[in-house]
Amino acid sequence: MHRTLRNALATVIVTGALTAAVAPAAVAAEQTQSTAGARAELRNPKTIKVADFNQARSTLINAGSRTAGKSHPAHGTKDVPVTHGTSLLAEARDEFRAADRNLPANQKKSDMSIPHYNAIHSAANTMGIDRW
Repeated sequence: MHRTLRNALATVIVTGALTAAVAPAAVAAEQTQSTAGARAELRNPKTIKVADFNQARSTLINAGSRTAGKSHPAHGTKDVPVTHGTSLLAEARDEFRAADRNLPANQKKSDMSIPHYNAIHSAANTMGIDRW
């Protein structure tokens, strides 16, 4: 009886020690991931200057984006929500990828032609958008 009790007690102590040793590392890793995620979400501004939005829109139109051409230029306010810019970029990206799907792989970057890729990223930089 004493041996069983002693073994059970030893198991509990060892398990507790291992949990105490591992827990701080797990908490630190979780905090690092949540901090990195919060930082990634904060990259995009909340608003975009109207001039920057319109310039990015023109860049995409000049690269051949029909969806950007169908969108209306921003006016009547000094800023537009960042969602307008991210939507503009995402729609043009999807359009360019569909148009360029039959190109050879060596002529594509991120599943679109290199000029289309450059236009998308130029428009994103103009608006200060990192994620779309």
